[in-house]
Amino acid sequence: MTLVSILYFVGGLLLLIAGAEVLVRGASRLAFAVGISPLVVGLTVVAFGTSAPELAVSVQSALNNQAAIALGNVVGSNICNVLLILGISALITPLVVNAQLVRLDVPLLIGISLLVMFFASNGLIGRLEGAILFGGVVTYTTLLIRQSRRQTSSQRDAQAATDLATQAAGAPAPAASTPPPTALLKNLGLVALGLVMLVIGARWLVDAAVTFAAALGISELIIGLTIVAVGTSLPEVATSVIAAIRGERDIAVGNVVGSNLFNLLAVLGLTGIVAPGGIPIPASALAFDLPVMTVVAIACLPIFFTGYRIDRWEGLVFLGYYVAYIAYLILQGAQSDSLVLFRQMLIYFAVPLTVLTLGIALYREYRSRQTLHTA
Repeated sequence: MTLVSILYFVGGLLLLIAGAEVLVRGASRLAFAVGISPLVVGLTVVAFGTSAPELAVSVQSALNNQAAIALGNVVGSNICNVLLILGISALITPLVVNAQLVRLDVPLLIGISLLVMFFASNGLIGRLEGAILFGGVVTYTTLLIRQSRRQTSSQRDAQAATDLATQAAGAPAPAASTPPPTALLKNLGLVALGLVMLVIGARWLVDAAVTFAAALGISELIIGLTIVAVGTSLPEVATSVIAAIRGERDIAVGNVVGSNLFNLLAVLGLTGIVAPGGIPIPASALAFDLPVMTVVAIACLPIFFTGYRIDRWEGLVFLGYYVAYIAYLILQGAQSDSLVLFRQMLIYFAVPLTVLTLGIALYREYRSRQTLHTA
């Protein structure tokens, strides 16, 4: 491990974060200009923009025949997005969950996670599976944008009717706000600049991460699950935390759910297409990391459903599990004798306690709704 590798790693992270910020800023303004709701902006433009580092890193890793980093990056980022990012955001302020997420997007995330596990069960995600996943993100994005534009069009028609009524009453109608062509070109330039910064940052980060793995004797999978996953998730951390502080809770939660969908469909799909020979799935990932990613997605549904909000105590549970997951990876990488005891504690104590807590929360929510229904 040399000073140059450390500088490349830090420089790559900085470029990824800055590039994602520039990309999100330009893309968000473009989305609002064409009439997309804040939730859909969070699920698509912001989520895809903040997931662009994962895409850049995973594709670069696949082209360099380092598919283990690509896989670890996607799986680790999805776990990090829910447990760490939603945990921190909920601790800052309880998050209100849009009903659409509970009805559509989270069940879809669970289904795609199970589909990825099925594709990986033979030890390889090949080009056909990658093409199926990538086709899914195109369909999902198209449907979301069409639905949002229909809703926005209805709202604009209602607003136009109100303006006509106001004008008929003698009051001046509000001026229509249409972004000038120069503003659109500026935002397109921001998107292009952000993409260039992401590509360069991804190359630096991957090269440095491989050097670290070789120097420390740690597998590329664990490097991808931890250092690279957290590093490429930093844009999501910043976006969701700032959105929570500013009260943009739809963007805070939609960013996480949308990013996870984008990671599985677009990042893993495109990586499977471009990787020579597909993405090999290590036995350890198939036995532990992929199931953890799927369980985390499933855990979102009851937590989101209880009152359509994520309370501070639920955010604390998420953070506790992320700390436990990272501790497990560290013990696994060090081949510690404590790994078996740690795994038993998770299986026989932490998981049942969480299931019991969620069950109580669901029962209380059910009783509360029954009381309101009969009142």
